[in-house]
Amino acid sequence: MLDIFIWLISFFIIIAIIVLLIYQLTCLADLEFDYINPYDSSSRINKVVLPEFFVQGFLCLFYLVTGHWVMSLLCTPYLYYNVEVYMLKQHLVDVTEIFNSLNREKNRRYYKLAYLVILLFISLFWIIFSALEYEDD
Repeated sequence: MLDIFIWLISFFIIIAIIVLLIYQLTCLADLEFDYINPYDSSSRINKVVLPEFFVQGFLCLFYLVTGHWVMSLLCTPYLYYNVEVYMLKQHLVDVTEIFNSLNREKNRRYYKLAYLVILLFISLFWIIFSALEYEDD
C-alpha cells in the first residue's frame, strides 16, 4: 500500500512541474501574440523558474529516498540540465532579449514538457501496476 502512495505523490509532483511549464509556455505565447508586454512576461516566467528547478530536484531526491533507482536515473538528465542552465546563469529570461530568444525559450520548454509527459506515463503505469499487485495480495 505504501508503494501506491509513493507513486501517487510522484505523479502529483510531476503534474505540478507540468503546470509550471505550461504557465511559462502560456506567458511566452501571450508575448508572441502581443497580449502582454515583455517586462510582465519575463517577470512572470522568472518567478516560477526556480520553483520548477527545486520541485524537479525534490522529485529526483524523492525517488532516491524511496528506493526507485530507475526512476531516479530517468530524472537525472533533466536535473542535470537544470543545474547546468542555473550554473551558466541562463535560467532567467532577459527582458531586453526576450523577442530574440522567444523561439529558443519555447522549444526548451516544449522539450522539457515532452520529457515530463513520458515520466508521467511511466509513473501512471507504476501506479496501476502497484494497485493491481496490492489487490492480488
